[in-house]
Amino acid sequence: MRHWVSVLALLALISFCSLQAAFGWGENAERLVASKAIDTLPDEMQPFFAANRQFLVAHVADSQEALSPDSTASLNQHNSFIELDHYGQFPFLELPRSYDAAVRKFSRRTVERYGLLPWQIGLYSQKLTDALRMKDWGEARLSAAILAHYVAAAHDPFNTTVNGDGKVSDQPGVNERFSSGLVDRYQLFFFVKPNEAAFIRDPTDHAFDMTLSAHSWLENILLADRTAHAGLTAYGDEYYDRFYAQAGAVLIRQLSDASTDVGSYWMTAWINAGRPELPPQ
Repeated sequence: MRHWVSVLALLALISFCSLQAAFGWGENAERLVASKAIDTLPDEMQPFFAANRQFLVAHVADSQEALSPDSTASLNQHNSFIELDHYGQFPFLELPRSYDAAVRKFSRRTVERYGLLPWQIGLYSQKLTDALRMKDWGEARLSAAILAHYVAAAHDPFNTTVNGDGKVSDQPGVNERFSSGLVDRYQLFFFVKPNEAAFIRDPTDHAFDMTLSAHSWLENILLADRTAHAGLTAYGDEYYDRFYAQAGAVLIRQLSDASTDVGSYWMTAWINAGRPELPPQ
């Protein structure tokens, strides 16, 4: 009996990890975003976040499921994406930005099935605010890392579409090639330069704006992938050189904007918490 319990647990873990890998930037991209986000912060926040850079960079690629022991994987696998195009045509005005209103209109089951990312960002923005207000620095570090994970995810175009795995457009693996492959191959050659962090008036509403902006790049990336692979039989060096030449500017823009927004969410939580004096480490 114990043997079968162990086997089932292992299979569940493998399945869960596979689901997690299907969404979001690769680890190198998320770590780059988190590190660059620290540099966007005002002087009052810099010492604490710089001292915790290693923690934030190490854990940003972990989602809530990995960091929170009370998580429910069956639900939380839907936290890192939102399939906007399930709800009609851009800019998807049929989907209310209020979670309660969306549930009333489409049902909780539908809203959860097609992704909760913007609302999850709003939730963790509040969690970070509460931790900073209570001066619970350990919880603040954890919430900051999880929030960075979700904010970064909102800038990946493939986290915003029913075509997240590329199967709808007959381009399986395109999300991995863009979100991980290009970063892993070319990150030493491109320059991510975020703007200074700015206050966000409505964290959930801004999260929807981020996903809309990311989604607007989707067709450009899909076309670049098809063009780069034309006449080739494999996704090797020649393909990636072509793909980067056509989609690299979008990639750099999204990583830069993600870094700006992560810093902005951190700063907003700090301001909303009453600008507490942060410890030096």
